[in-house]
Amino acid sequence: MGPGPSDVPPRVLQALGRPTIGHLDPSFLALMDEIRDRLRQVFATSNEMTLAVSGTGSAGMETVFVNLVEPGDKVLVGRCGVFGGRMADVAARCGAEVVTVDAPWGQPIEPRQLIQAIEQHRPRVVALVHAETSTGAHQPVAGLGDAIHEAGGLFVLDCVTSLGGMPVELDAWGVDAAYSGSQKCLSCPPGLSPVSLSPAAVARLDARKHKVQSWYLDLSLVRQYWGGERAYHHTAPINMLYGLHEALALVLEEGLPTRFERHRAMHELLRDGLARLGIEYVNAPEHRLPMLNAVRVPTGVDDALTRRRLLDDYGIEIGGGLGEFRGKAWRIGLMGQTAVRRNVSLLLAALTDLVRA
Repeated sequence: MGPGPSDVPPRVLQALGRPTIGHLDPSFLALMDEIRDRLRQVFATSNEMTLAVSGTGSAGMETVFVNLVEPGDKVLVGRCGVFGGRMADVAARCGAEVVTVDAPWGQPIEPRQLIQAIEQHRPRVVALVHAETSTGAHQPVAGLGDAIHEAGGLFVLDCVTSLGGMPVELDAWGVDAAYSGSQKCLSCPPGLSPVSLSPAAVARLDARKHKVQSWYLDLSLVRQYWGGERAYHHTAPINMLYGLHEALALVLEEGLPTRFERHRAMHELLRDGLARLGIEYVNAPEHRLPMLNAVRVPTGVDDALTRRRLLDDYGIEIGGGLGEFRGKAWRIGLMGQTAVRRNVSLLLAALTDLVRA
């Protein structure tokens, strides 16, 4: 019940154990096509370039930036937690001129503040974290796509923690590039990063003046393996893709609205139980994520000792705080397979014993 990875369903574990076949085997290529179609449904997009990058969510982040940013490009990054800061770092490593719009930890960035910065700087890329894993804050993004496009920019969205747990609507929001991770609300082991690029983002990639600085993450090469050419690029992680294929099947069988409602209901159950224990969230109710609950360590309670006792005595893992919240907050994950009543009830019972001891 930490910030990821989440529990993995038995069907996904079984899929991971299937016999390994060649990455150009016709049956495997057909499975890749099904993965792409399922990812489009979960991302709510018709983007042709939608695929799973061989690497964790951070590889997805690097993929988007190294493909869409060239030296000297102005990149505007929203920064209100660890992962917004990481995006700014990655953009700078691509040679970008980075401009940040900041908000206090635990709060999202005001859309008006972002729009003002977009109009002032007219960046080539605007990058935001939809669900900030370090603070449990939800970033509103509706309406930003129009402002970004009017300024001639591309809209990049980090969906690592949100995909599969709350609405993610790339086409409706005007998102040009998004990435996620397999290990959060999709409940597949870590190792793959779903990525999707809009036609405008693909056009930007095709019009580059410089080669993509990473050969491994160069989508102009990788898409030839995932696309109709089926040209060899690198040996795909066969069994991980089996797992993602099955994880996406489970997501779509449950239905996205039903899945979102389950995450919301379990968040509310946890919220109400924590309130009875006097444990407060670090952010306002309207900014909270259902799948990542960031709460303050109660006064007089030892952060590390309590988390260790939860793990040793109850078999429950929760996450500690990062950055400004280090030693001050707990991050409680309700992601995918983990977001069930039994887990919430067990955690609340364990915290009752430990906090009131």
